[in-house]
Amino acid sequence: MVRFLTSTTLAAALVAPLAAQAQMVDISELIRTRDITGAPVHSIAAQYDETTWGETEGSWDAFDINGDGVNQIGEIEDVVLNPSGEKVGVVAEIGGFLDPGDKHVMVEVGDVRLVAIDDANYAYVTRLSEEQLESLESVDEA
Repeated sequence: MVRFLTSTTLAAALVAPLAAQAQMVDISELIRTRDITGAPVHSIAAQYDETTWGETEGSWDAFDINGDGVNQIGEIEDVVLNPSGEKVGVVAEIGGFLDPGDKHVMVEVGDVRLVAIDDANYAYVTRLSEEQLESLESVDEA
């Protein structure tokens, strides 16, 4: 009986800090999929720079999606997760006009960057051109 109580007490002592840490997540800092589904996709292929693309800390916070060489080429239709729940890409709708002739392609996470447009809206920037995206295999829209 003493061994059971000691084991239970030890387990509770180890789990309590983890549970408290999980509850300390600031919800206001999280981005929900509803905030990016339907967001525009912009290509920076004309001004692509490998050095800048590789930077992830803070460099994309001030990115100007209305700048020279930035073209809106589609919109986000879905977010793709692996079985572990990690984001592996986004499904982008590209090409076409008012749906006829459009194509849905998966853009891998390494080829896109999430950019805040303002406090509530987001866009994705890709280093791929519209032609490169159109050459990708179509994914099921459903």
